[in-house]
Amino acid sequence: MTLEKYILAVLTTNPKKAPSGTTVFHCEDRMEMEGIAANLEAILDGIAHSITEEIYVIVKH
Repeated sequence: MTLEKYILAVLTTNPKKAPSGTTVFHCEDRMEMEGIAANLEAILDGIAHSITEEIYVIVKH
């Protein structure tokens, strides 16, 4: 099975904006969020996209 066009994870510095239905990483600040996003890109073979200042998504294209 392969996953295509799928949100693999969400990272946020604002837990109130965290969606349900996917893996969510709560980060202390933007710097931590960017570091975790870079690691998850490599681990999950996905791409990180900044949606807002408070939310990144890792997706598989």
